[in-house]
Amino acid sequence: MPDAPARIDGTYEVLPRMASVLEAYRARELPIIHAVRLYKEDGSNVDLCRREAIEQGLRVVAPNTEGAELVRDIRPAQYASLHAERLLNGEFQPVGRSEWAMYKPRWGAFYGTDLERFLRDRGVDTIVFIGCNYPNCPRTSIYEASERDFRIVMVSDAMSQVYEQGIREMRNIGVHVCTVWDVMEAVRSL
Repeated sequence: MPDAPARIDGTYEVLPRMASVLEAYRARELPIIHAVRLYKEDGSNVDLCRREAIEQGLRVVAPNTEGAELVRDIRPAQYASLHAERLLNGEFQPVGRSEWAMYKPRWGAFYGTDLERFLRDRGVDTIVFIGCNYPNCPRTSIYEASERDFRIVMVSDAMSQVYEQGIREMRNIGVHVCTVWDVMEAVRSL
């Protein structure tokens, strides 16, 4: 959000496009995973690069606060608050039909999580990425998915902080880079 303490430039502007992709997936009951960060107040689960700030009182994605919830623009219709304790324990929380939230302890959604098993158990072989701050979390998660031999789609106009060299790098590792319009057309044809 524009006034959030950990605001990422461009994220607020891509939320409508992210919401469009999510609504198309919801309409077809395709699986959706929201990978979220949660920083304990004592900083014990925070990356080294941010730990000191959290230990000194910065409150960013603190469990059981609005800042740790899914952004309103992308929430499913029947959304209830996230269960921080369960998420921190590695549970996948249902937040809608064919839609879950999961906690990721670091940049990548696969690091220290059961995401690969969760997806494989549901027959998922292709992952479509949207999200915020491409240089950190999306890019890391894309590389992790590639290492696990998933087919990968990056929706470049539904992701903040995307840049041309990053798009070239993704294409170089076999990622299909497309637009929201492309995804909408593909989902309609299912």
